Amino acid sequence: MRVLVIGSGAREHALVLAAAEDPAVTALACAPGNAGTAAVSEQLGVDAVDPDSVTKLAVGWKADLVVVGPEVPLVAGVADAVRAANIACFGPSAAAARIEGSKAFAKDVMAKANVPTAHAEVVDNPAHLDAALARFGPTWVVKDDGLAAGKGVVVTTDFDVARKHALMLLDGGHPVLLETFLDGPEASLFCFVDGHTVVPLLPAQDFKRVGDGDAGPNTGGMGAYAPLPWTPKGFVKEVVAKVIQPVVDELVARDSSFSGLLYAGLILTADGPQVIEFNCRFGDPETQVVLALLRTPLAGLLYATATGTLAKHPPLEWDQGSAVTVVIAADGYPGKPHTGDVIAGGEAEGVLHAGTRRRDDGAIVSSGGRVLSVVGVGDTLKAARKQAYARVEKVHLAGSHHRTDIAQRAARGEIATPVAK
Repeated sequence: MRVLVIGSGAREHALVLAAAEDPAVTALACAPGNAGTAAVSEQLGVDAVDPDSVTKLAVGWKADLVVVGPEVPLVAGVADAVRAANIACFGPSAAAARIEGSKAFAKDVMAKANVPTAHAEVVDNPAHLDAALARFGPTWVVKDDGLAAGKGVVVTTDFDVARKHALMLLDGGHPVLLETFLDGPEASLFCFVDGHTVVPLLPAQDFKRVGDGDAGPNTGGMGAYAPLPWTPKGFVKEVVAKVIQPVVDELVARDSSFSGLLYAGLILTADGPQVIEFNCRFGDPETQVVLALLRTPLAGLLYATATGTLAKHPPLEWDQGSAVTVVIAADGYPGKPHTGDVIAGGEAEGVLHAGTRRRDDGAIVSSGGRVLSVVGVGDTLKAARKQAYARVEKVHLAGSHHRTDIAQRAARGEIATPVAK
């Protein structure tokens, strides 16, 4: 099988590494890729968000399977174009990708499917903002209705901060979604979906805030771990039954059948799991830990999803341990990152590349905000943390920063789900 992965982040590096281990894969390419993916796959140039460009590349390279990593190409219709060229594609249609591309659309789908989620209102006119904000709080959740790379959300107890963020979004032409605040630990659940059949993966937890103790602004994700030792028994089955399958069925009813990876971001409240967001693709950095524990050959699983044959695929096999990833970010991130700095230790085991490139002189340098994801695995969460942070210490990037508390509370047994009153 000839597999072409579209994207350039650590998620794509993780996908490429896992696909390279699949004996069914005879050729592997990543477009546009990064300095890390170049070590394990052919690198191809492409405008990843242009459906015609990706399709032309897939046809010319004679791909048997195209795997679209990021959300922007999916929302732009890349998967539709690839499938129209009779090439199997892992990733939803543009119509189905609206589950991430429009939070208002996702809320409407959940309402029709009776999926538990926070109450929400969409505001598209500044004149209506203050009245809408008055109906929420005292903790305000303000979201960009469209794609924002994980950085369009503000959760605050300060009315003025909430209002300022909402006005900034509205001034930029972006509708605002206001939500009721949900209290409880967060979890991410990935599910392979081929239109009808749902196959869940291990649950994970990511860390959006830039600083230790969840301080500072939101980012695209500063680390993650899997599995989650604190989730209640039957958690995954409950989420599939009450959240994933009803949404999948509702999308079929809307003639927007979902094929690919459906990601549910959840809050475990005293009333049970509630959805805070859906993504239409593998999450980053959760992919880095989930795939580190998957033992089932990945390419065959992706192909079964893309061709509607998931129901015939054997049950997934997993390592029994844990995985932790720590993101090393460039100076200035999540604001404007400093780029072009040389990275030492970036080619070591467990180091996945995101914002990197190789200079003409052979040096690997930073080229984005989230530069590397460093992964550790172990029999326990504590052991996985120890390995991840030991590997972080061997990487050097001037001015870089990372969180030191990824999975710390879970490893100490300090996370518990709220109990119904």
